[in-house]
Amino acid sequence: MEYKILSENLNEEKIKSLSPDERIILCNELRDKIISTVSKNGGHLASNLGVVELTVALLSVFDYKKDKIIWDVGHQSYSYKLLTGRFERFDSLRQEGGISGFPRISESPYDRLDTGHSSTSVSAAVGLARARDLKGEDNYVVAVIGDGSLNSGLAYEAINDIGQKKSRMLIILNDNEMSIDRNVGGLSKHLANIRVNSGYISAKHSTESFLKKEMPVLGKPIMKLMIAIKDWFRFIVYRKKPTIFEDLGLLYYGIVDGHDTEALIKNIDAVKDLSGPVLLHIVTRKGKGYKPAEDTPSDFHGVSGFDIATGKISSCGRSYTSVFGNKMIELSMKDKKIAVICAAMAQGTGLVDYSFKFPERFFDCGIAEEHCVTMAAGLALEGFKPVVAIYSTFIQRAYDEILHDICYMNLHVVFAMDRAGLVGNDGHTHHGLYDLNMFCSMPNMTVIAPRDYKSLQRALEYATGTVEGPCAIRYPRGSEEINTYSQDMSEPSSASDDYSDIIMPYTAYDKGNEYCIISIGTSFADGQKAASLLEEQGVLGKHVNLALVKPLDSKVLNDITSGIRYVFTLEEGITEGGAGTYISHLLSTDHEVTNIGVNDPVIRAASQARQKEIAAIDGRSVADRIIKTIKG
Repeated sequence: MEYKILSENLNEEKIKSLSPDERIILCNELRDKIISTVSKNGGHLASNLGVVELTVALLSVFDYKKDKIIWDVGHQSYSYKLLTGRFERFDSLRQEGGISGFPRISESPYDRLDTGHSSTSVSAAVGLARARDLKGEDNYVVAVIGDGSLNSGLAYEAINDIGQKKSRMLIILNDNEMSIDRNVGGLSKHLANIRVNSGYISAKHSTESFLKKEMPVLGKPIMKLMIAIKDWFRFIVYRKKPTIFEDLGLLYYGIVDGHDTEALIKNIDAVKDLSGPVLLHIVTRKGKGYKPAEDTPSDFHGVSGFDIATGKISSCGRSYTSVFGNKMIELSMKDKKIAVICAAMAQGTGLVDYSFKFPERFFDCGIAEEHCVTMAAGLALEGFKPVVAIYSTFIQRAYDEILHDICYMNLHVVFAMDRAGLVGNDGHTHHGLYDLNMFCSMPNMTVIAPRDYKSLQRALEYATGTVEGPCAIRYPRGSEEINTYSQDMSEPSSASDDYSDIIMPYTAYDKGNEYCIISIGTSFADGQKAASLLEEQGVLGKHVNLALVKPLDSKVLNDITSGIRYVFTLEEGITEGGAGTYISHLLSTDHEVTNIGVNDPVIRAASQARQKEIAAIDGRSVADRIIKTIKG
């Protein structure tokens, strides 16, 4: 497609000067550029197609060089990037050395906050607005947040705060009835009721405007009495106030068609100078303008690539995610005490089929990781076996609940953490590098890092059937690299019921005593590669893999490493305070222990293999590290 308007030269002045017809052309060109780029590079498609008109409207009203626009999560900021000086670089989206799929302050002065996790926009915007007021400046502050993100407690806290001390700012509620999966909970129902009663709300604001502006002669006391009578009548008729936002002290306006650029511009321009915080409610459709994404927006939330003509999404086939989901169905068929919890990520965690198979035992709590964990505590207290399935990068948000509400009471809750380790093109805000640090330090916690599909299945059996307290299982994004079991996955497990294949270290390579590599979980593949490379250089040692990371038997570890001076731990996690540190405390002082892991967590977009190279935890880097250490 040849672009008539969209280009690197489209600056803020040109955007503001566009005619309505030109804005329609620009929106079409933005969609074309986003679809063509994401089809090749992968990325977040549906959410970006849904906010094209909103982005054009925002930049038609505000000055992006001066005003502060915060995109919640940030996976919908592609149009914003294209219109704020990154058109020429957009083909590098989510590639090594390219632009990020999320706002990054290191990438552009117009990205006002590093985002990637949900529900941070309003809190940050409140801080920016208050800083502006303290400095005596006059710029606008805008937070764009989705209805899914609004479910999070953090967003509630921010709205509650801004309502009591009313700094001027604009919150745009982008209501598309979805986060990643369809929204759940009371707020979602409340927004649905607002959509139904939007005509009433419009009339309400017209009435208030008439009372306040057109009848000043009545005086404030009488005017307040009339508004009170109006509110009383509203309560009698509707039995409730129309929006929670007004009760919390915000000025509510809406609903506006989020795909009508001219209506958006008109409404944004009308409310931007109102004193105090304003919430403008718009309704959009995820995937707008590309039928496959409109029909199945959750499928096109995050894709690795797709065929534009057919809408067929690239797939890696079987993955750790699908193995987890299938195993949970199998286990739940046998054990009626198992219940599964997720945080608005049924599809991402492989639980869609489970949710249909066991709807009464599947709980999607929305974007509320803290609530997921403490609710699991309640289930466990009543004898159930809750499995909390949350990405590693998101489980960080529930640290205190895990420690305080689960570990201290030694409750039997299983944490299934997908996307552990390096995740590839989404970059550093989505890496799962801290779960080993977190969970290894927690009392009563069992920590398991399966090395392949079969050990993931066995770990889930062990965690739900044998472990009595809290248990964390971490596994990576994507497919297995090495299968350490002899039988096919479809065959019944031949492992013993004592789960020694999970509990005991697995010796994969044993040809000498010059070194010992102790790898954690799926770092097994890189440990094996390192051992092979070292053998080519005449350096012979030992490679042992741990699935059970905690608790560990000090005697077993020291027996395995007996007579070996140089011991190297290898993990796809943060080095400091990680599994290697935990292991080091258990080894005797006869060993010289080197912990190999990720030292710099800010590893940006690249393939997972390349990110391992950057972090120096790939097989070749590990071999080089060992040679350098033992040869001096």
